Amino acid sequence: MGFDSGDGGVPSSLRAAGREAIAFARQAVLLHRDVTSTLPERARAGEDVVVLLHGLFATAGVLRPLRRAIEQGAGAHTAAFSYAPGPGVESVAKRLSELLRWLPAGVRIHLVGHSVGGLAARWYVQEHGVDPRVVQTISLATPFHGTRHARLLPGPAGRDITPGSALLRKLEQGSHQALHVPHLSIAAARDAVVTESTLFHWGDRLEVAECGHNALLFHPEVSAVVTRRVRERRAQLTPLVA
Repeated sequence: MGFDSGDGGVPSSLRAAGREAIAFARQAVLLHRDVTSTLPERARAGEDVVVLLHGLFATAGVLRPLRRAIEQGAGAHTAAFSYAPGPGVESVAKRLSELLRWLPAGVRIHLVGHSVGGLAARWYVQEHGVDPRVVQTISLATPFHGTRHARLLPGPAGRDITPGSALLRKLEQGSHQALHVPHLSIAAARDAVVTESTLFHWGDRLEVAECGHNALLFHPEVSAVVTRRVRERRAQLTPLVA
């Protein structure tokens, strides 16, 4: 158990638990929002669209604060992708592909997924052919190595996030084309939902201290990092004008 003397000697585990409790309360207020998927109305070629995918038992509504931070900090469009609980990763990725068809050619798509949403994002990149519009993926507390709690989730979703599942093994094997799409794994140091590592087998990595699985969605460091990655990727891909 870690202590931080700069915060009155309160154990870091208790601070993390407090943040997680607040995150649950915020999600309860936001769950009824954005229960259907929405796309930006004015996205054009050469602009950035950040598509956010929520985790199990949530809706796109819980992503509203992060979407707002990205829109304000990166000047990017955002899209809300919502799906009912229960489907497997492949099914969610298929739904994602149907949504992305409505985005115009030439936009830069940044996929940001929380928990199982992160698996669907990488599965789309790896298994749905080359989509040149997708320029990066970012995962938040994503069970790339599964979780022992999967036994509590019957059906396709539980099967997919069981440690050592066929889907997780295939994601780890990767593909040559998928490796061209940069990835950032953001992990919660106090994740009590995902029992195994949430770090993808390659790409950049960041661990947020004193933070749990759901609190990542509302953590200022996370919104700052995601916003910065969108800006940096834009700068890398925008041609210099003499």
